[in-house]
Parts: sequence; C-alpha cells; structure tokens
Amino acid sequence: YDQFHSNNPNIYRVVNKSIGTDGSLKNEDGNSGHFQGPKFKAGIPEIEEYVRVRSDFRNLKKGPEIFGEELFQVDPSFFKVFTFPMLAGDPNSALLKPNSIVISEEMALKYFDKTDVINKTIELIDVDKVEPFIVTGVTKKCPQNSSIKFNFLIPQKIDPNELASDENWFNFFQNTFVKMIPNADQKKVEGKMKKVFERDSKAAAKILSEKYGLKEKFVYLLQPFTDIHLNTIYTAQNGLKEPSNPMYSYILSGIAIFILIIACINFITLTVARSVKRAKEIGVRKVVGGDKKQLIFQFLGESFLLCFISFMLAILIVQLILPTFNNLANKALSISYLFDIQLVLTYILMFFVTVLLSGFYPALVLSGYNPVQTLYGRFNLSGNNYLQKGLVVFQFSLASFLIIATITIYSQFNFLTSKPLGYNDKNLIMVNKQNITKDETKLFIEKLKENPNIIEVAPKNGGGWGTVAKADSKTEINFAYETVNPSYIPMLEIPIIKGRNFSLDFPTDSTKSIIINEAFAKKAGWASPIGKIVDFWYNNEKYTVIGVVKDYHYESLTQEIKPQLFTMKPGNGYGMLNIKIRPQTEVAALKHIEKTFKSLF
Repeated sequence: YDQFHSNNPNIYRVVNKSIGTDGSLKNEDGNSGHFQGPKFKAGIPEIEEYVRVRSDFRNLKKGPEIFGEELFQVDPSFFKVFTFPMLAGDPNSALLKPNSIVISEEMALKYFDKTDVINKTIELIDVDKVEPFIVTGVTKKCPQNSSIKFNFLIPQKIDPNELASDENWFNFFQNTFVKMIPNADQKKVEGKMKKVFERDSKAAAKILSEKYGLKEKFVYLLQPFTDIHLNTIYTAQNGLKEPSNPMYSYILSGIAIFILIIACINFITLTVARSVKRAKEIGVRKVVGGDKKQLIFQFLGESFLLCFISFMLAILIVQLILPTFNNLANKALSISYLFDIQLVLTYILMFFVTVLLSGFYPALVLSGYNPVQTLYGRFNLSGNNYLQKGLVVFQFSLASFLIIATITIYSQFNFLTSKPLGYNDKNLIMVNKQNITKDETKLFIEKLKENPNIIEVAPKNGGGWGTVAKADSKTEINFAYETVNPSYIPMLEIPIIKGRNFSLDFPTDSTKSIIINEAFAKKAGWASPIGKIVDFWYNNEKYTVIGVVKDYHYESLTQEIKPQLFTMKPGNGYGMLNIKIRPQTEVAALKHIEKTFKSLF
C-alpha cells in the first residue's frame, strides 16, 4: 500500500498527540490545520515540500443536471510530493491558478466522453454560487493500493482571517504531508517541530488556557506515509481511503501458510506411501551404479517439476476466478498487483522453500532403501517411522485448527451482523446535504411527506461531531455531539429510559435543553441526571438535561460506547436527513426522494 510514490520513504504525515497535566495521554490524532505545513517548512531545513489535503463535497453542474461529488482541496505542490501520473497537463503548474481543477480520466469520460479535456470548463456549486473551474490536468485512475483516491483536485482557498490568529495551531481538520530531504533524521526533525510549535504558539496557548481552560500539552510527530494504511492509532481518515487492521493481514497470511503446509505434508505422506510401487525401480538404479546423491536429486527434481506445474496452474486459476471473486467480495483486485519486484522475489523464495519442504524428506527416504530388500519385496514401509506419523498428526491438527477457526470467525461475523445495535434502521434512507439551512430542511421535509410512502423525516448534523463540556461545572467530558429534531430519537426507536424527548411544545427545548446517553451520565457520576446542568463554559452556555437515552452503538460494534449528547441548538447546522419509508416501497419512495431533492437543490 502506497509504495508506488517515487518520493518514498521521504513522505510523512504530520500527526499530533495531547498530554494532560498529569502526564497521561489524552488523545492521538492524524489531523492538522492550516499552520503546520507552512510553519514547519519555513522553520525546518529538512522539510522540502508540504501539501495539505482536505476532503470536500461539492455539487457539480452539467447542463440541467446536478451531481454530488467528493473532491480534494490541496496545495499546488500536490504533484511534487505524490506520484500520480498525468495523461494531460503539467503537474508543476496544474494547480497554481485559483480556479483550476485536475480530474481523473474516469471523470473526464463521465462528464465529457473523452480524456482530451484540457481548458474545458466544470461548474462547481459552492453553497448557492456557481463557480467555473478550468480543467488543467487529467490523471490516470488512482491505484487500488492507494490511501489517496481522488477524482477532482482544486487549489485550497484559505480565508486570510484564518491565518491571522495563532489559535489555528490548535485546529485539526485536514491531512498535512511533508516531503523531507533524503536521509533526514525523523527524530531530529520532530525535535525541531517541537521548538517551532512552542515558540510560535506560546501566546495562543496562554489565551486558550485562560479562555477555555485548555491545559493539555500538544506534541507534533511524523508518521511515514506507508505506515498509514495498517495503523490502528493514526488511521487513514478525513478523505484518506480504506484504513485497515494488520490483524486481517496476519490472519489471511496465516491461513494461506497453513494450507500450504498441509499440502506439503500431504505430498510427503502420499509420496512415501506410493514409494512401494517405485521400490523395484530404486533397487535397480542402485544395482546398476546409481548412488544416493543422484537419487536425491532425481526426487527433488520431480518435486520441483510438480511444484512448478502447480504454481502455473494456481496463477491460471486465479486469473480465471478473480472476476467472480471481485464481484462476490466487492473488490477491484487485479493479478497485475502481484507483479511487484519484492513480491516476485518472495514468490520465488516461497516456491523453492515449498520444493524443499515437500521433496527433501521423501528423497531421503526413497534414496535410503536397501536394493536387496526392495528387489525381493522384503522391506517394511511402516516400522517405527515417528517422523511420518508426526507429520500426519500435525497435518490433522492444522486441519482441525482451520475448521475451528472457520467456525469461530463465522460465529463472530454472525454476531456482528445480527446483534441488535440499540436502534431500528429498517426501511431507512440517508440523504446527505451539506450546509442545509433550517428553512431548507423544513421545506424539504414538507415536500417529502406529500408522498404517502414517506412515514417520517428526521434531520441530523452531517458527519461525526465531537466537543467537550463540564458536568455541573466540574467533570470535563468529551462526547459525541448530535444536532437533531424531535423526530430523530423516536424514528430510530432509541429507548428513552429517563425523562422525555424534545418537543416543539416546549420552546426552550431548542435553546436550553439537552438529552444524554447512559455513558454520559455514568461519566458524569449522575445517578439521577434529569435536571442536571452541562456547562459549555467556552461559549458561556448552560443546558439542562431533560432525558436519558439507552446506550446504543453509534460507532463500530468493536468500540466501547462513549458519551453522547443531543441538542436542538438553532445555531448548529444540519448535514443529513434520515427518511423512514413504508416497507416494500423502495423503488417508488426513492424516485420521489430523488425528484424532490433535484427540484429543491
């Protein structure tokens, strides 16, 4: 993963961790802000280039049609750091002009039916304004084994006001990558980053400490780019694609190795068992002058030939089955991904190891037969051959282990896919619409409900919000921060175990009331949470708890349920609508949703 960039291993991501006043680790994050890239480059000679990469969603206008697309806002140095081959355009200047755009060949074919599209215009909608962008480059499709997969790149537009305040050292919302000079010492550069940060953010840290009570100490580190894909702490996030867990690689590799070992043992036992039929051949060869060394090489040669035929057959079978596997597993794997020089060398090594594993012992056994006994048929194959017996036991043990592992993994998968998560998502459609206003939301809901197939609509903030507040002005709690309306909790059938839901009959619910989950109440140490105060001291806002919902899994089932807080605060925007439809009306309901969405937006 990510090995194809020519600047590897000199590409790093700027990451951070926060440490409490007691020295404990508070948080680790792969995001950064506007300052880290330019400030570190200006103050550290070892950093040659930086590029900030921020995921964004825009509507793209093509004639009367509107298409929602993900794009990346990046610095002009993007192609100086990363190696993504261009079909057309100059990578050094493609992103220099404010309204330039680089697109993938896939998008060129989608919107223009050709790849020769330099100087063509693409119209992007930013809130309610249509902006023309000139195509300055067309890239090849991003490789499957890439953490960065893009279809559109535009230059970053940064509000000068955002750069005026040193407090932006403490904002984290995008990925920052740096390219260092060859053979730069990572630890020394991190030490210099520490000095630059502490010197440049000293005044801002003091203000934040006095204003918001921010006491944590921040430390910036460098993460090798090729480490991102399988890292479980500083993961691929915020536009980076397909984070994974090394455990999956270990499990799959282990299964492959076990199957190969079982096959080798199987080959050994079958070859030795079949040696009865070759006993006379071995006896004759020895009688006419064949020595043990020649026989060993003969049998190893046979093993080599069989393994080679098997290897070629394996490649052929993979090539034939891969399209079906990709369709079944929802992957886009290609056999061409295997033809990496390091992998090819690994295959050659595995091939010869397999030849030796499967052929060496039978060669020793067969070449050691006594010619007189074999010619007269007086030898006993069984005897006290503990190694053969041990191999058979080992083979069956491995096979049993794989069967048990298969049953265990199936049971775990079945558990993960069937366990109740604490809410009901049956017949639920999610429609994302960034920066949708409250008036637009109200109109959208009214139009949707004109169709009898729409049961209920509940808006929510887009993405995952999080913040911090104090319980009774004492205990500081980090929590998931959800902006909803009164329909949200009942529609998802999340049980309210104490208090009540939001209601339009109580005008203060939108300005003074909140609902929390059990994990929040537990963290706050509240046995009776109703009526308790949650203090957003940095905004001078205090809210009263009116309800407690039962804990439900709003993140992965493998993660502990964390504190969660619901609000109807008018100043918070929506970014998603959850639409409950009548069962068995998917086609008609989706058509109505699509028609309504396009008519409004």
